[in-house]
This record gives sequence, structure tokens and C-alpha cells, in this order.
Amino acid sequence: MDTVMTTERIQSDDALVRYLPDKPKLVTLPSGADVKMTAEGVNVFYGEKQALDDISIDIHSKQITALIGPSGCGKTTFLRCLNRMNDVVDGCRITGRITMDGEDIYAPKVDVVSLRGQVGMVFQKPNPFPKSIFENVAYGPKIHGYAHGNDELEEVVVRSLNKAGLFEEVKDRLQEPATGLSGGQQQRLCIARAIAINPAVLLMDEPCSALDPIATARIEDLMWELKENFTIIIVTHSMQQASRVSQRTGFFHMGVLAETGTTEQIFQNPVDARTRDYITGRFG
Repeated sequence: MDTVMTTERIQSDDALVRYLPDKPKLVTLPSGADVKMTAEGVNVFYGEKQALDDISIDIHSKQITALIGPSGCGKTTFLRCLNRMNDVVDGCRITGRITMDGEDIYAPKVDVVSLRGQVGMVFQKPNPFPKSIFENVAYGPKIHGYAHGNDELEEVVVRSLNKAGLFEEVKDRLQEPATGLSGGQQQRLCIARAIAINPAVLLMDEPCSALDPIATARIEDLMWELKENFTIIIVTHSMQQASRVSQRTGFFHMGVLAETGTTEQIFQNPVDARTRDYITGRFG
């Protein structure tokens, strides 16, 4: 279910629109897609500084949700809330509620290691381990106990590399160091490593920012294929990329989620003036 704030302009059947009033009334609208994760009133503080202010959004299952906005607006901070990576940041405090399949991921009983197995992450800069290509992908299944014996482990590695569109390029080099791969190949290896433990959600923090256009196109094609099996949330500075790969988009501005809805609606008919100004290049 999506929520839309009551204003004089409610015009999309599934857009969640954030306006300036502090406590606007919420109305519930039907949604045609299942919701995998939900954030409700999420605030993030680093010491006395508030980085995120009352973020509420539904993340739809097996779709790509793009988070856009200027640098420093809170996109990556929010992304890191979704698998509790901010837990390791000194002085970070989070309020509100984030659920996955209806379960509060910040509940005391939640095993954070298990959660991060379900919510994988691909970082801005490719970060392969200083191990072989094979061992990079095998690492997660080994420590989580998802593969028993060498045959099962090899099957998982090959399947993951195939899903990441990399196996044919490295099948004769599996025992060579992963650091010998090109930047685009390293990023696809990191994606293979993340999906090797079959997460439900895949977080991607500007995964193409360090890549050339050809490698970027390969990663975008890969994301489109992966959404058949995974729920994907991508932070990107590229509005063109967001419009190409995502089905839903959220626009962050100064720690606030200014507007979210279908990607088509956000880019063709934004409701919030801040979104419209950002999309048209008046600031960025």
C-alpha cells in the first residue's frame, strides 16, 4: 500500500507525495505490487545533527527503486538503514520503523548478520577481496553454510557468475586473483558475490559511478535481468540512469523524501516543486 499526503493536488494513483506541512493527513491508496520493505517515520541522527527527517516509503517487491537527489541529501544514509550498516557508525541514532515482509528489522531479536544475508549490498567502488575469483563468490555461501561440499559450492559459484553475466568471461580464470579483472568485471563480480547467498533485497550504492559507459550499460542490463528475482534499490546521481532502469523513484532533498512514485510520474509529471526544479536542472 502507498500513502499520499492530502493536498490540493493528488493526481497519481500510486504516488507518495511529500509536501512541506509538518504533520499532513495521510490517505491510503491501493497498490498493484507487493511491498517488500517499508520505512515509516525514519529519522537518522549523527550526534546532534539530523541527517534524515521523517522518511516514509514502500519498496515494492521485484522492482527497481531508484533514489535520486543532490549530493549530501541523505540517499546513501537511508540505503544503509535498510541493512543496518549504520549500526557500526559511532554516534548514529535511528528512530522510526523499517520492516521487511512485515517484520521490524530493528527489533532486538533480529540477527544482524542474518539480516545482511537477506539484504545484500553493492558499493560505489568495486571491492573484490584479495582472493581468487572463485573464492570471492564462494565466501558468502561458505560462512553462511549455504553450500555443503565442493560440488555444491562450485554449483553456487557458477550459477552466481552466470546471473551476473560474468561466467563466460572468467570461466578459465576462476583461480586467478579477482583484482586482475577490469573495473566493470570487478563490479559484476561483487554483484555475483552479493547474490551468491540469494538475498531477498539488493542495495546498490552508485554502482556505475566509477565505470565507463560500456561497463555501465552492462551493469544496467544486468540490473534489469536481476529484478526478476530480486528487489533492487539503487542510489544514483544520474537521472538518466534512474529513468532507464527503475520502475519507481524517490527524490531526496536536504534529508527529506520530497516525492516518490512511479518513475514515469516523477520524470514526466512531478508534483513537488523541488522535484520539478531538480529534474529540470535548476539545482543539483
